[in-house]
Parts: sequence; structure tokens; C-alpha cells
Amino acid sequence: MKNLLKILFIVFVIWMITGGYLEYTKHPKGPIVMGLGVMYLSFIFMPLFIYWRYKDGKYKKYILNDKTLMGKMKDQDKS
Repeated sequence: MKNLLKILFIVFVIWMITGGYLEYTKHPKGPIVMGLGVMYLSFIFMPLFIYWRYKDGKYKKYILNDKTLMGKMKDQDKS
């Protein structure tokens, strides 16, 4: 999955460089290429990246719930 994400990111960078060049040269397809690049980033790359990053449950230590809030409040009261 990590290698797939690297390849998808390289494709995105090349895609946006091509779109930027087309925009710079005032090519009529420039805005279309840039728009499709943004859609690619939004709907293909980012969901895969988010899934890969948080699939192991590492995000749970960053979620605030009653236990963590109460523990932090007690720590502040002691200080």
C-alpha cells in the first residue's frame, strides 16, 4: 500500500505540473486538467492515504472522550 501511495503521489505531482504548464501557455484544456487533478487528489489519493495512515488504530490516542478529559482536568487541578 505504501508503494501504491508513492506512485499515486508521483502521478498527482506530474499531473499538476502538466496542468500548470497548460495553464501557463493558455491552452484551452488547462483548467480541465487542473480540475481533474484536484478531483483525483480529493476522491482517490486522500481517502487511500487516510485509510492507510489510520488503519492500525493509532488515532485512538488523539480522540478526546470523558476519560481523557477527566484525567487532564485532574492533572491541571494538581498543578
